Amino acid sequence: MERNRGWRVVVVNNKEFTMDLIRILLSILLPPVGVFLQVGIGAQFWLNILLTLLGYIPGVVHAVWIIARR
Repeated sequence: MERNRGWRVVVVNNKEFTMDLIRILLSILLPPVGVFLQVGIGAQFWLNILLTLLGYIPGVVHAVWIIARR
């Protein structure tokens, strides 16, 4: 019996990875667009618009966080 030496086997769906990469790139350019593509129009979308209006960097950080936590 072979023992797992602490390595995790991760199966990456290439299509999901590509879509996440596109969402992150869009989030860097236009943060609300990336959030919209991830969660639609909801509380997170409106929060991201507010953060982007208050400062571009908080909007980008929030958008990338929304996409990455999925």
